[in-house]
Parts: sequence; structure tokens; C-alpha cells
Amino acid sequence: MSRDGDLAAYVSPNPSLYRGQRIAFLTQHGKEHIVAPVLEGCVGCLVERVTGYDTDLLGTFARDIPRAGTQIEAARRKARIGMELSGLRIGLGSEGSFTLDPFAGMAPWNIELLVFVDDLLRLEVVGMAQGRANSAQILAASREEAERFAHSVRFPDHHLVLRPDHDSDTRIRKGITEWSGFKAAYEEAAAQSLRGRVFVEVDLRAYANPTRLVNIRLAAVDLGRRLASLCPVCRTPGFWMVETIEGLPCQACGAPTRESRAEVHGCLKCGHRVTREREDRAQADPAHCAICNP
Repeated sequence: MSRDGDLAAYVSPNPSLYRGQRIAFLTQHGKEHIVAPVLEGCVGCLVERVTGYDTDLLGTFARDIPRAGTQIEAARRKARIGMELSGLRIGLGSEGSFTLDPFAGMAPWNIELLVFVDDLLRLEVVGMAQGRANSAQILAASREEAERFAHSVRFPDHHLVLRPDHDSDTRIRKGITEWSGFKAAYEEAAAQSLRGRVFVEVDLRAYANPTRLVNIRLAAVDLGRRLASLCPVCRTPGFWMVETIEGLPCQACGAPTRESRAEVHGCLKCGHRVTREREDRAQADPAHCAICNP
């Protein structure tokens, strides 16, 4: 999809509560360049990068420092630390995770969360996006094998991490961004290896992984849309879908299916809810009907 073209469709037609508001964003991996323009376009806020804390202390994708707690807890903690360091009452935290796809359980998958914390309204809004990941790894027996892997994962656009022997060896080499550095790091790791093998993996830090940056931007779009959606009763941001209602009728027999027929949107503050029937489809494919396709 066209990233820039889509953004215009998400700009709120209503005056935003966050227009001109300063938002603390603790990050050291370049995420502010992706997130700030999106949220500014959606709600007019000013995302300000906060420094003074090494976010790698909260966990690294290279596993040299394990992450404590869940993905959303880590993002929330980053938001809080940024707010404390900056003195701002509104903060933003970002955290990614990598797993296998939820469909076949075979393809590498990336989930990105952005947690928006507003102490003025006592509000937390979460944006999320997920999609294919470039997170491959290999235990290479030769430099030629490692180089073939590097080409396959689109190095040097995507950076690499190397270490001897296995995926938890502490003698790690990060920041591999060009071929001469790759070759030197490989030879050094191979010399340290007991078997002459080197574990090579794609660097998953945001600035080092353009594939991940796409999902971070989509998470920012999702968050921006949520913040721009105000409760029709109390005007609190974050009026969004809280549940779906099954029962879309089968196209063939008319029986209710497990496909959703409506969405329930709710307010995080006053609890107001609105049920919205689907507009894109009036009937379900018979393939999803328990009667037509038991």
C-alpha cells in the first residue's frame, strides 16, 4: 500500500486534544523519525525524542540482555521513563517482538506495539501492527556460506549480528553494516569458535532493519487513528473497537456464521458503547458456514 497516500485519510477532521502537545518518546534506535511525522499528521502533537537512558538495559533482541516482563509492559515502562526524564505528562513507548506467523506457524513474524500514556486524562491507548519479519539466522560453517546468507537477507540494507558457535555466545559483534566489517567480524568469530562456526543473524534493532520500520510506522498509523477517534459522549480520545459480534448470515442458506456481523466501539473513559454493523459485506462465504460446510 502507499504509505504517504494512506496517511492523509487518517487525519482527524475534528480539532484534536493533542494539537501542539509535547509527547516524550524515549528511543535510541531512530524510531522518532518514523513515528513523529505520523502522529503529527494524525493529531498534531509534537513527538520529542528523550535521551539519558539506555533502552537496551530493558532487553535486547540479540539476547545479551533478556527482556523482563511482557511486550506491552516493556513499552509502558519506556513511556514512563521518558516522562520522568523529560518532566512531560504524556509519553510514548515502543516495543517489538518476533515470533512465527499466526496462520501456518512457519514464516517469521513481527509484532509492534506503541503505548501512549496520558497522565492528564489518566488514559492509555495502544497502537499495534504486525507482518512478515526479516529475522533469519544461520550457523555458518564457512565464510562463503555466511556471505550467501547475508545476500539472502538483503545485507547491508539490513544489518547483521555475529558471534562464535551458537546463538547465546556472549562474544557478540553488533553494528555490522558493510562488507569489509562483515568479513573481519566473521574471521574473528570463527577464530574464537571451538568448531570454526559462526552464528549469523539479522539485526532486529529498528534503525538496522528496514522491514521492521514498516511495521513500526503502521503501528503509529494505528495509534494515530485511535487518538483521532473521540468518544461521542465525553470526547475522550481512543474510541475504538473493543469487541466483535459474530453472526454474519451465510450467502447460501442464511444461517448465522462465526464471521463477524458487527463491531462494538467503546470509550476508555466513560464506558459509552456503539454497535456498528459491517458495511463491507452483508453475507458470509458458505465455506465458513457450519451448515453448508460442516
